[in-house]
Amino acid sequence: MNINVKSSAISESLISSSEPGQLQGRRNFLKASAASASIFSLGFYLPAKAGAASKAEMAPEHLNAWIEIHPDERVVIRYARVEMGQGSSTSAPMIIADELDVDWKQVHIEYATAEDNLKNKRVFGDMSSVGSRTIKNSQDYLRNAGASARAMLVLAAAQSWGVNEAECTTSVGSVIHKPTQRRLSYGSLCVQAAKLEAPKNVSLKDPKDWKIIGQPVKRREIPDIVVGKIRYAIDTQLPGMLYAAVAACPVFNGTVKSFDATRVQNRRGIVKVLNLNDFVAVVADSWWRAKEALKEIAIEWDTGEQSKLSTTSIQNYLKEGLQQPQQAVARKDGDALAVLDKSAKVLEAEYFTPYLAHATMEPIVCTVWIQGDSMEVWASSQSPEATLATAAATAGIDQSRVKVHPVQLGGGLGRKGAQDYTKQATLIAKAVAGKPVKMIWTREEDIQHDLYRPMSLIKLRAAQKPNGDLDALHIKVSAPSIFASLLKLPLNNGVDGQAVASLNDHPYAVENCLVEYAQRNSNIPVGFWRSVGHSQNPFARECFIDELAHAAGQDPLAYRLQILPLSAVRDRAILKKIAESAQWDKPLAKGVYRGIAETEGYGSWTACVCEVSVNERSEVKIHRIVIGIDPGYAVNPDNIQAQLQGSVVHGLSAIFWGEMTIKDGRIEQSNFHDYRMMRLNEMPLVQTVIAPTGGFWGGVGEPTQAPLGPALANAIFAATGKRIRSFPLKNHGLSLVKA
Repeated sequence: MNINVKSSAISESLISSSEPGQLQGRRNFLKASAASASIFSLGFYLPAKAGAASKAEMAPEHLNAWIEIHPDERVVIRYARVEMGQGSSTSAPMIIADELDVDWKQVHIEYATAEDNLKNKRVFGDMSSVGSRTIKNSQDYLRNAGASARAMLVLAAAQSWGVNEAECTTSVGSVIHKPTQRRLSYGSLCVQAAKLEAPKNVSLKDPKDWKIIGQPVKRREIPDIVVGKIRYAIDTQLPGMLYAAVAACPVFNGTVKSFDATRVQNRRGIVKVLNLNDFVAVVADSWWRAKEALKEIAIEWDTGEQSKLSTTSIQNYLKEGLQQPQQAVARKDGDALAVLDKSAKVLEAEYFTPYLAHATMEPIVCTVWIQGDSMEVWASSQSPEATLATAAATAGIDQSRVKVHPVQLGGGLGRKGAQDYTKQATLIAKAVAGKPVKMIWTREEDIQHDLYRPMSLIKLRAAQKPNGDLDALHIKVSAPSIFASLLKLPLNNGVDGQAVASLNDHPYAVENCLVEYAQRNSNIPVGFWRSVGHSQNPFARECFIDELAHAAGQDPLAYRLQILPLSAVRDRAILKKIAESAQWDKPLAKGVYRGIAETEGYGSWTACVCEVSVNERSEVKIHRIVIGIDPGYAVNPDNIQAQLQGSVVHGLSAIFWGEMTIKDGRIEQSNFHDYRMMRLNEMPLVQTVIAPTGGFWGGVGEPTQAPLGPALANAIFAATGKRIRSFPLKNHGLSLVKA
């Protein structure tokens, strides 16, 4: 559905998807409500005097609050992150609603905006949706916001009745005086509550008293997605809109040497052809015209020495990294090298994973409208604050004059946190100031100018005692650094934490352990891909553990439990839970084999069992996947199940087919015909297990993909006797049988 905006002044963007024509009416109602002091607002930092803010400051147009309570009992809860299919636009408000103690049906969810955050000293904290952080990193202040509002409502009721607030309690949107059972609704108390001093300390609910958290709740945006009402960035429509198609140098970091646009400059609908140094843009009255004209522009690129780069040359570069004598130390316990030199039984293996593209269903898109000294942006961005800052800096406009409209993303997977596309769109919009310009990348541009999951080469060596226990473990990682190359950040002791994730913090009992890292950056840009280091390192770790179990002649599950110390409580628990759900102790049908893996990451513990058979044509049939997670507390089990299932789809696509290759400095793959995605008829049976043990808040969206790859590779070994030490499986002659 398109966004029909008649005035750039319209800034509301509702997850509940009010129709555009209703926005002005809603705005007038809220203005009137605020003017009569009948909205109860509560800010993130819980200011000492909630009633001290002026009525204008409490107006919804520039609200610095999480919660609004209206006299009609409607409760508005702000969502300050980005919704891109992960479901946190429902889960995060659930946390506030539970502590507030309201009827979930009364809750309306609205986006907070980056400009509100800027104006109010980042009242909403970090607004980016990356690293499975939305629940894990914000649950504390979300709960406090709800609990503080509840306490103020209780005090307001107690004052109305002339009783001690200790005699009062709350129940689904009402305050109750326990001795007399008198009741006042939140709507009737909101005016008085807004005048009270916010409590400095509040008591949070005991988890046993949660009414919403932990219950399966339907995601609020799903119905609007189904009927096409959700507004994605690519749906943005504005009066007088122009469209831009872009072509960047096919060799990374190359620039425009020359170009000839004679054939298209006078073509119908073409507005401008722009040489912007490292890319060329065509601006037209339709995107199709812009895209087609771009094909006919003769561009000569200056690629330099990087045009000699290839997959083979980068792989050799990684191998050299493993061989260099001095490497950054990520972990050092005891003297692993000395023990390995003396050990009678040493096993070693190398594991390789390739570059991967994000290939989100919605390609890169960004609309920018510059009007004098102000601008508006509609971007498919995982970080609205970064979008605002980048757009402002590129346009040379003060940040206070920039508005970033919240829109849903058609997938992110880590790609849409970086702001290269925002800079591009802003540069184009500057050339046609006064007109909104929507820049859309083609699928080919999207895949061939991504920020790729790094290629990685990992060498593992272990000294094994006669009983199978680990005496020493030495791991070397040779890979690019995302933090150094993308974020330009200094590395702590030369180690990129994502490059060694799940390796330097493995839970297995071994007195002598050395984990080293060789930073090997190339001209291929790298970035954060779903699970980041946990998308590849558990593959090496858990498959190597499987190799050690086989060498010791032990069952893979029993071996893991043997070398996991008793202190690794959650690792052991999730392994046992998944094994129990998969009936590990019972025999499988003839010809069916299984593999297991577990790992921890993003504050959660996950495990997986895959059951497969492989026929004489090297076709893999996945009979069942049992995958589960212990996230501590499970806010919305229904959504967690969806995340587990989505992880399987995304993970299997990469495991079987995912690979970006380089020739002459260029990415060879260009679209879904040669960068394959899993299809509906290939989806196996997935059994999900949610096993929250409480006491902590872990991430969900990223960690659940981590154990899938090694569990599947271990199952294929069990079925064929051949070790899989690199992905994708297509390079091993293996294909996936349709379900």
